Amino acid sequence: MSTPRAATGRNTSGPFAVPHAAVVVVDEGGVIERWSRAAQELLGHSADEVLGRSVTALLPPGKDADSALSDRQRVEDGWSARALVAHRDGHTVDVAVQASPLWESSEGSSWLVAVSEIRKVREWERDQAVFRGLFTQSPIGMAVVDSRMRYLLVNPALERLEGTSANALLGRRLGDTVPGHDGAAIEQEAQRVLETGEPLVAFEQIGLTHTDPGAHRDRVRSSSSFRLQDPSGRVLGVCHTVLDVTSHHRARQRLALVNEASGRIGSTLDLGRTSGELADVLVPRVADFVSVDLLDAVVNAQEILPGPVHESQVLRRSAHRSIAEDVPEAVVRTGERTNYPPGSPPAICLTSGRLILDAAVDLSAPWLEEDPARAEKMRGFGIHSAIVAPLQARGVTMGMATLARWKNPEPFDEDDLLLVEELVARAAVCIDNARRFAREHSAALTLQRSLLPHDLPKQNAVHAASRYLPADVQAGVGGDWFDVIPLSGARVALVVGDVVGHGIHAAATMGRLRTAVHTLADLDLPPDELLTHLDDLVIRLAEEADDAWGGTADGAGVIGATCVYAVYDPITRKATIARAGHPSPAIAHLRTPVEFPDIPAGPPLGLGGLPFESAEIDLEEDTVIAFYTDGLIEARDQDVDVGFERLCFALAHPDRPLEEICDTMVRTLLPDRPRDDVAFLVARTRALSSDDVASWELPSDPAAVAHSRRLANRQLHEWGLDDMSFTTELIVSELVTNSIRYGSGPIQLRLIRDRALICEVSDGSNTSPHLRHARSTDEGGRGLFIVAQCAGRWGTRYTGEGKTIWAEQPFPP
Repeated sequence: MSTPRAATGRNTSGPFAVPHAAVVVVDEGGVIERWSRAAQELLGHSADEVLGRSVTALLPPGKDADSALSDRQRVEDGWSARALVAHRDGHTVDVAVQASPLWESSEGSSWLVAVSEIRKVREWERDQAVFRGLFTQSPIGMAVVDSRMRYLLVNPALERLEGTSANALLGRRLGDTVPGHDGAAIEQEAQRVLETGEPLVAFEQIGLTHTDPGAHRDRVRSSSSFRLQDPSGRVLGVCHTVLDVTSHHRARQRLALVNEASGRIGSTLDLGRTSGELADVLVPRVADFVSVDLLDAVVNAQEILPGPVHESQVLRRSAHRSIAEDVPEAVVRTGERTNYPPGSPPAICLTSGRLILDAAVDLSAPWLEEDPARAEKMRGFGIHSAIVAPLQARGVTMGMATLARWKNPEPFDEDDLLLVEELVARAAVCIDNARRFAREHSAALTLQRSLLPHDLPKQNAVHAASRYLPADVQAGVGGDWFDVIPLSGARVALVVGDVVGHGIHAAATMGRLRTAVHTLADLDLPPDELLTHLDDLVIRLAEEADDAWGGTADGAGVIGATCVYAVYDPITRKATIARAGHPSPAIAHLRTPVEFPDIPAGPPLGLGGLPFESAEIDLEEDTVIAFYTDGLIEARDQDVDVGFERLCFALAHPDRPLEEICDTMVRTLLPDRPRDDVAFLVARTRALSSDDVASWELPSDPAAVAHSRRLANRQLHEWGLDDMSFTTELIVSELVTNSIRYGSGPIQLRLIRDRALICEVSDGSNTSPHLRHARSTDEGGRGLFIVAQCAGRWGTRYTGEGKTIWAEQPFPP
């Protein structure tokens, strides 16, 4: 066999690698001297068939040695080539051949020829290329450790990750070469992989590395390991891989923070609390200090127009948080006004509406000279990096959030800016919702307070005190109301009601019902009849609301109410009470325990079809009677019986001043932030002295008119009201004449000296008198006109026995 020619240079990648080769030994002339079993399996020829024959006998027919070989190249003293050889069964086999000289003797040289299928060579070369690429070019750090956990191989990526050379690692234990991490834990996990064969996947650890010993942030490394075995199953060691996943870890942290913020920020509709929730999310995970400043118009629930904000706008500190307890207090406190000099990052942020990243704060900036208190604080703590983000939602700028770092040595970067932008945007929507709700709540509360009595009217039947306490801002303004309405005959009506729902709709409904109660009370209707008329009104209002709201599912058109209405007469010292689904009033006697009288409950207003009943109760003078809405006894999320017990305690000792009793009720029964609004009315009964009341029975005879005038004159003289005799005579004369002419017996005349002089004439008829405009030719029809001119007010009320016509005259100055 002739020596192959030198390689042409066409293939410069090196010799053919021949794995699992069939080995043949040939002499210098190309005669086969040795034939291995692998050669027999590859080409099908047995040793007996080929030994002593030339290798050319293995070539395909018509092929010589030069044409059968291709891609020949010299390899040191040998050569390698690609060849086509004949199989015993006739087909050709594409093989890789590598020949090396074995020895030289006097008879010549022998050659060791390794032969392998080209397909297997290519597969082996591919596998080797993958391994070399993975080990040398992959960004994943890789190492092979033996059974004693000592490094055998280290790739360049691991050298970079560990910050040291492979020579410094080879031979050392795995656990001793992991800086800033728990090396013992990593080695323990690798040992477990070695023993069990179960791979370790993505074992994360946080710490520093040799590559950046002065780093401010820990690095996160993800380690994986798997056991190495040879084809026979013998354990060789463990392949350990390391990947720096710091960026992914921080991204997960940011995503988790955003997810957490969506649940924490905006849990209520309170501006201060929402601002505080934003600050709580940011400190300490994003910043060492956070302040939230809102426009004064936002805090005061005023209207804000979209557009830029002028730097002269007043800001108010809504919330701040710090890793140091005293940092913000020296500059501005929560709730106080704050301002920033023109040209400062906060002022620029507010007017431009842009986020400002100040990665390296200049503590010598000119704007700090105009704010020495803030400058001193910033220098004292060494603030080095800051972000100012505007609070914007729906085109409206409501304020800004300022973030600062001093303990965290890393400056804010673009990733931090994106995170802050996302969190502040979420908070801004919640703050805008709170602002809008506060405006609606303020409007509803203003409406509610404007519809409630500002001062209780003056009258002598009772001494009264009241309270209205709006619900917590989250619940919204409700429709609770109370009233004291002077009635004829020195009587007084006491009323407390509660409209279903909250907000402006409930407040407006309350105003309509309160007006209706006043109108019905002026008719001197008994309490049960008044509630019946009020029930009809609520039904009509509900029908109107259904038409207006179209039966919406949110209940905006639902109208309902409860009410308790009482009429107290200081002359008889009786109270007539009726209620519509409302709690029974509490009565505190001077010498007996507090009681809750058995007043027929009646249905809530708006149901219709069910009657109301009233009860009459005797009340001694100086008895305290308390009317209230259900929010008073249910305010502390307690059992109603406990609420009644607390109410009894608050009403004990009714001889105390009424204002003191009201304060005790608030303190005993209500939390700081009630979930429902509360209204209650406390009244101490008075009795009108018999010396202030005079009454006479009169016959149904026209002659009784003159007698009634004499009786009235005599009584006025006893009271020292002679100056009122003339007008009183006219009133008495006309009223008695009216009863004799149009009514029926018995007839009663009564004079009452109260805050005004009251004249009443009662008869057994239900005929309603009315005011006429008599013609000039009419002889009569002017009686009630005269009464109306002489009296301050007059009217008619109906009783079980008939009617009473009354007229009131104010006392002269």
